[in-house]
Amino acid sequence: MVVTPENGRPQKLISGPGTLLVWLYGVMVVGAVSRSVFQIATDFDRAPLAYSLSAAAGVVYGFITYSLVRGGETARRAALVCCAAELVGVLAVGTWTLVEPSAFADSTVWSDYGMEYLFIPVVLPVTALFWLRKARRTQ
Repeated sequence: MVVTPENGRPQKLISGPGTLLVWLYGVMVVGAVSRSVFQIATDFDRAPLAYSLSAAAGVVYGFITYSLVRGGETARRAALVCCAAELVGVLAVGTWTLVEPSAFADSTVWSDYGMEYLFIPVVLPVTALFWLRKARRTQ
């Protein structure tokens, strides 16, 4: 963990635009987790792959949110890896749902690149990756 010389505490990742990222990731946690919990509890047999992918997306969003709030170099690197994995997931699932829509009986958070979520699932990791890279340069 990187400690700033001024106060002996880990560098915060939630200053400036980082605050908006935490807020947006928090909203995505609530959206993805609540959606997947409801779908898994009520209709899992209908689309187990889609609902499981939505649950996994919610877990990833939660971990990124936690890492951003925690701060420090280790958390920044963990968030960077998770954001890259999130982007790969969004692009893979988004492409898969367009190429072979019959593979999914229902949509996921990442279907059609997050169209049901105003494309936030594809824009958010790109923005977070830029912010996290910038945060490293400012240390």
